[in-house]
Amino acid sequence: MSLIRPFPALRPAQGRAADVIAPPYDVLSSTEARDRVAGRPWSFLHISKPEIDLPSDIDVHAPEVYATAAANLRRMVDAGVLMRDPAPCYYVYRMTTGTHVQTGIVAAASVADYGANRIRKHEYTRPDKEDDRVRQIEAVGGHTGPVLLAYPSAPEVDALLAEAASTTPDADAVADDGIRHTLWVVRDAVVQARIGSAFDAMTALYIADGHHRSAAASRVAEAHRRAGDGPDAESQRFLAVAFPHHEMRILPYNRVVRDLGRYSAAGFLAALQHDFEVLPATAAVAPAQPGEFGLHLSGGRWFRLRLQAGRVPQDDPVARLDVSLLATYALEPLLDIRDPRRDPRIDFVGGIRGLPELEKRVASGEMAAAFSMFPTQLADLMAVADAGRVMPPKSTWFEPKLADGMVSLMLD
Repeated sequence: MSLIRPFPALRPAQGRAADVIAPPYDVLSSTEARDRVAGRPWSFLHISKPEIDLPSDIDVHAPEVYATAAANLRRMVDAGVLMRDPAPCYYVYRMTTGTHVQTGIVAAASVADYGANRIRKHEYTRPDKEDDRVRQIEAVGGHTGPVLLAYPSAPEVDALLAEAASTTPDADAVADDGIRHTLWVVRDAVVQARIGSAFDAMTALYIADGHHRSAAASRVAEAHRRAGDGPDAESQRFLAVAFPHHEMRILPYNRVVRDLGRYSAAGFLAALQHDFEVLPATAAVAPAQPGEFGLHLSGGRWFRLRLQAGRVPQDDPVARLDVSLLATYALEPLLDIRDPRRDPRIDFVGGIRGLPELEKRVASGEMAAAFSMFPTQLADLMAVADAGRVMPPKSTWFEPKLADGMVSLMLD
């Protein structure tokens, strides 16, 4: 079975992409989504977060929520806002924000290869979140949220995508957050074959974001196999957008803590000196290299923390991550924060919010300290996945985010 293949996408009709595309379902609260759809009847949020069309006290996992998603999708198809391509295609997808540009391919990825670890994972998933995605996929009859993948160096693929993107786009829209989303349809069978062969030659693809969506797709595929679907059925695939790893951008995932445990601020700084060089800073600290951290304390104070020599285990791809090093030398031994998934004393701030958000949360008194991080590198993520390991929670923040609604993969 091929690693990826073309498929007939459900996508916005000509000129309707700006009306349709929306942020991923899991980056907005229901309240935020309701605000976003004001005056936007064709926003894909009506499908990806259908609770916005129901009473505000609705259980977001109630059966009528998923039924509303299906009804809204049918409504958009019937109105001609969404249309389906008549034949299988690949889709070149470009995101542009400021000076950053990344160009990838939308494809139907193999669930079998996901199961065989050729499409590699680096996170645990939660059953309740998987359940939600399974219900959504089955309700609407398709995959409406893409999984973000990275592919290793493949100059031939890069060249094919660049050639396709040199023509007039089939869709081009700027989202509410200023990110430009552009799509080209690859209909040529020869080009499709070259793309498929190039991906089949790859050892692996890497999930960057979308572990719950891919896990849910695997469960849906299994259910459809039991119901009689063969290996070539669309149900045995999931919606993916794969970008070259060198174009993808990871922002830091910063940490904030509510208290310093048994330490005063001065005592905490003194204790850190056992493993870090602690340097006062005159401005907010954005770490410039691995093993370096910023520390913000009350009173507007910033410090640059540099891990002392010999503290980084080179033979362990998880232990050498900066998020692991901070836990090993500061959060666990000094603050007794040992389970960041469940400990209410720690919270996480995506890098898109910037250092001012860290200063704001400390200045408000909500948090006692904030740590700014150097971003995890794609090579580190791939090394963890290759080793069959799992990264600590909140290790990566990919930016820009894919738009929901630009392309969907239907099950039939």
